[in-house]
Amino acid sequence: MLDRMKPYALCVFLFLLVGHFGVQALTGPRGLLSGADREALLALRQDELETLLDERADLEVRIRYLRHDSLSRDLLEERARAVLGFADPRDYVIPVSRPATPEPDAPKAS
Repeated sequence: MLDRMKPYALCVFLFLLVGHFGVQALTGPRGLLSGADREALLALRQDELETLLDERADLEVRIRYLRHDSLSRDLLEERARAVLGFADPRDYVIPVSRPATPEPDAPKAS
């Protein structure tokens, strides 16, 4: 019986191979049926890109004002206070409490 099936073995293998690639072309990560997922991911990435571009533009403006040729005293003072943690005596400082961190359990004495 196996002798009669040997000529068809190649055809069966090729049929299974074409079937596998056909299923992957439809349902795979880049298949035809995953277009909605790609659209949602693209929209998410475009929003992220827009946010990053806005942040970059803001940072470029801040950097431009910190250069030697156009130094902004206000921006320099703001950055120095933020980094060093100082405040002007005329400033209103509103302290913000940190969230309480749970203390580690102490070993109990027996």
